[in-house]
Amino acid sequence: MQLPTRRDKANAIRFLSIDAVQKANSGHPGMPMGMADIAEVLWNDFLQHNPANPHWMNRDRFILSNGHGCMLQYALLHLTGYDLTIDDLKQFRQLHSKTPGHPEYGHTPGVETTTGPLGQGLANAVGMAIAEKHMAAQFNRLDLSIIDHYTYCFVGDGDLMEGISHEVCSLAGTLGLGKLIVFYDDNGISIDGAVKGWFSDHTPLRFQAYGWHVIADVNGHDSDAIKKAVLAAQTETEKPTMICCKTTIGWGSPHLAGTAAAHGAALGEKEVAAVRSQLNWPHAPFVIPAEIYASWNAREKGVKREQDWQQLFNRYQDLYPELSTQLLRRLQNELPAAWSAETERLLQDFQAKKQSAATRKASQYCLDHYANFLPEMLGGSADLTESNCTNWQGMSIFTADNPAGRYLHYGVREFGMSAIMNGMALYGGLIPFGGTFLTFSDYARNAIRLAAIMRQRVIYVYTHDSIGLGEDGPTHQPIEHLPSLRLMPNLSLWRPCDTVETAVAWRMAIEKQGPSCLILSRQALPFQERNAEQVSSIARGGYILIDTHEEPDAILIATGSELALAVEAAEQLRSANISVRVVSMPCLDVFLEQDDAYRASVLPETIGARIVVEAAASACWYRITGGQGRVIGIDRYGASAPTKEVYRDSELTVDHVVTVTKEIIYSVANFAHDRQTSKCASG
Repeated sequence: MQLPTRRDKANAIRFLSIDAVQKANSGHPGMPMGMADIAEVLWNDFLQHNPANPHWMNRDRFILSNGHGCMLQYALLHLTGYDLTIDDLKQFRQLHSKTPGHPEYGHTPGVETTTGPLGQGLANAVGMAIAEKHMAAQFNRLDLSIIDHYTYCFVGDGDLMEGISHEVCSLAGTLGLGKLIVFYDDNGISIDGAVKGWFSDHTPLRFQAYGWHVIADVNGHDSDAIKKAVLAAQTETEKPTMICCKTTIGWGSPHLAGTAAAHGAALGEKEVAAVRSQLNWPHAPFVIPAEIYASWNAREKGVKREQDWQQLFNRYQDLYPELSTQLLRRLQNELPAAWSAETERLLQDFQAKKQSAATRKASQYCLDHYANFLPEMLGGSADLTESNCTNWQGMSIFTADNPAGRYLHYGVREFGMSAIMNGMALYGGLIPFGGTFLTFSDYARNAIRLAAIMRQRVIYVYTHDSIGLGEDGPTHQPIEHLPSLRLMPNLSLWRPCDTVETAVAWRMAIEKQGPSCLILSRQALPFQERNAEQVSSIARGGYILIDTHEEPDAILIATGSELALAVEAAEQLRSANISVRVVSMPCLDVFLEQDDAYRASVLPETIGARIVVEAAASACWYRITGGQGRVIGIDRYGASAPTKEVYRDSELTVDHVVTVTKEIIYSVANFAHDRQTSKCASG
């Protein structure tokens, strides 16, 4: 029996992709057809993986940043022996199939990250390469390198046009990520046609300027040239490598190759038949000859690779038991046994000190405690370290020469930082966090969204959370950001009012399997007195801070810096014989997850006079206030002035809260009276 050639094996990728897209009548066949030869060399000659265990720790990471071409990845996973059957490929892009229209993390075995929004897969790959370099520095020993693998990434023209590619690739060069190898599918075509009219960059020079090792003008359809390029990339250990591969989109299609028509639609039955004839592929749709399957199957090699590594790790465990225990704990997303005691100690300390502080400073006090207790925490800031207070006592800086450092200076790269953190979280064993001003979360929004889709434990430290930042004015004062972030499923948003709530917010973010935003003030906020039960209830997202002996006339609900306004307003109302309950609501989404009985105990339906106070757009709060309540928020942009003046101009004052509360109580009472009168009259 004649052994399959490289081209035969690459054509298996091509035709599985062509046939799946044709059956679905939806998808992107051009990229898989163009990159099949590159993928064949990488996966058969270089990729260190185990299809029987997609989560093997020391596997190479493969990221398909140009995720629209996902049938290439699905074909690779199927051919090499992952749990992805030919029937799964036949269900491409169908409801609840294992082969969705873009790669989805946690959905398809072997997919390392969710890609499709262009540039973000590349950023995730940078994050994974940072994680590999950091974890290797933390855990490897001279005699035993248990973390030793590559991160490979496929990108297209679209990835490199996206601005995030500049952010992350510039940083990757600075950090000397020598285990990152990127393949650029330089086919000159995007959806609108030939890219030369809008993308004329000299890509090799661009990446050389970033400090990358660049291998230019590789024939992406010449297996020997591709293999030579990968070997050259692996010899460069101080720089990431960009391999620029000249390819033809839709390679093998007699009439559509090299055109935008091959990009994003099924080829059509006539053209599929023409490709079969052109490439001498006589097999029916979804039929792969047994000898080609055998040439691709990587299960036996993968099991052997992992077994060899396990023997190495067994020696490591014998020689370094504490390190190996810590590594396994971190990879299993487990916190140390003493975690609860440590968090309780910090809470007691804050309760005892009764310190007034900006919550950004309270966050830094938390980091002094938590980051020194948890070696898996790796933090940073987008060039706002002193403002965000994301640094902590005793930290060291991650650099090319000090990869064991746990603080990253991301530079002014909010989007890149956020997507890199996604890659770190996906890698495992790390809890990444990063800071910027809340208003600049807009730059990073799509990376936050992907973290939420993938439910990754990423912590965003957003300071300067309101008009309270004062003179910097409306460009820096967030207004719509809180409600817009609250709209994201799976994302928790904490806006604490003092040191104690900040400590709980950090604890909850660290314990959550999913992303969290910590929304922190620039200005100092007063400490709030609580008993033990109230401290315990903070973790439920909302709780009664101040209550009355009888049923209250109204409920004031507030978050963050506005809680102090609500507390002071309640005192004034009490002096006027109006009983008011004050509810602190640091995390609305967590509160709404509580059982009905708890929510009703905090916000009884019998009390219609509910007033929410928050220095942000009001939209999200009406589900809490109901039709009779009121939101005292800001539905316009701020102003440049000292903090107190901006608050006064926005009618976020104690006097205004008092006035509105009285109006609402009167309005609700009249409404109830009118309803009762109407009932009596009709009776």
